[in-house]
Amino acid sequence: MTDSLTPAAGLEQTRSLVTEIPGPRSRALAARQAEAVPAGVATTMPVFAARAGGGVIEDVDGNRLIDLGSGIAVTSVGASHPRVVEAVQQQVAAFTHTCFMVTPYEGYVAVAERLGERAPISGPTRSALFNSGAEAVENAVKVARAHTGRQAVAAFDHAYHGRTTLTMALTAKSMPYKHRFGPFAPEVYRVPGSYPLRDGLDGPTAAARAIRVMEQQIGAENLAAVIMEPIQGEGGFIVPAEGFLPAVARWCRAHGVLFIADEVQSGIARTGAWFACEAAGVEPDLLTTAKGIAGGMPLSAVTGRAEIMDAVHAGGLGGTFGGNPVATAASLAVFEAVEEDGLLERARRIEQVIREHFEQHPDARIGEVRGQGAMMAVELVDPATKQPDAALTAAVASAARAAGVVLLTCGTYGNVIRFLPPLTIPEELLREGLAEVSAALAAA
Repeated sequence: MTDSLTPAAGLEQTRSLVTEIPGPRSRALAARQAEAVPAGVATTMPVFAARAGGGVIEDVDGNRLIDLGSGIAVTSVGASHPRVVEAVQQQVAAFTHTCFMVTPYEGYVAVAERLGERAPISGPTRSALFNSGAEAVENAVKVARAHTGRQAVAAFDHAYHGRTTLTMALTAKSMPYKHRFGPFAPEVYRVPGSYPLRDGLDGPTAAARAIRVMEQQIGAENLAAVIMEPIQGEGGFIVPAEGFLPAVARWCRAHGVLFIADEVQSGIARTGAWFACEAAGVEPDLLTTAKGIAGGMPLSAVTGRAEIMDAVHAGGLGGTFGGNPVATAASLAVFEAVEEDGLLERARRIEQVIREHFEQHPDARIGEVRGQGAMMAVELVDPATKQPDAALTAAVASAARAAGVVLLTCGTYGNVIRFLPPLTIPEELLREGLAEVSAALAAA
């Protein structure tokens, strides 16, 4: 794992705390935020960013923080990657917008071509571009309903698919995502998934349980699609038991139900492959991407088999800003960075470093270390009962943040610490961040 990449911001790749966290300028900005931004827009750390690059975020007080979150898996190639910066600058100078539905441009087409090359879908593909992960998921459901002529959609326990009315219905967790926001879109059904640490089921057994529920409570003839994250994100970075995803996908194919892989968080090199469903040996009918696709620019996509994507009537897909030219320019630079900078290999190295770290620092409160590539997590539990320990998780995260580490949590039970470092993070910086997490766990 080489560390030859230099962030465009020229930011020193070291942790440095020159004030307490948060510092005085961040506190002043937080006071302004409280007067101008609604309380519903919450923040993980009360520090305001000034610069970011590689594996470091520098705040307005001059503190340099180790970034183990990548803006929730967005800046996978690093914030301000030189290739992305150059591509964005050139495109901004040319034009910022025309709307692809009015006068199209090459960047949109080129991104669709790159997605078709990398998506694990055989045969001809088509891709439509949007702005956010939730938009991509919602449009994937639209495409599935148009193609099949059916309405029902099955989503799994612990799922997270977005915050729009339809995607909130697909999302499992109530607080903070769904609480008091209903009613939600109809014809969405919840089925049990695979959570090996909690259900103890092997993949085929868990799949048979899910299929039984779908057959008995929905009916295959009514299902347009089954949607699932190959690695469940907000639900706790849950990796399904081996064999679960292929069994569900085979059942879908046998019954004319489309299998949608939601790779908004896991896609674009995050797991050490272009897409996480590759490791499971699953070929989806439709695939959604966002987050890491454009280096911080707002962009998302639905990619699918050509005959499925072409089932929608002309004008049925699109949006004013979908596939914005600046975002597509950034996306093409991301594809180039992943390929030219060896970032798939870096993601796999990050997994090795994280696994080795927690193997060398065993703790009975760690119920499981899991994930793939640079999408890793530890689930914290009561060592006696193995029940989720949300209070311990919150304490560890708080202490690590105070020490200058940007650290995210997740999980249905609030007891999972997730690691989403930029793929460009220097290895010594990653190790330093992990050491702070272990120190916080030891002190908790």
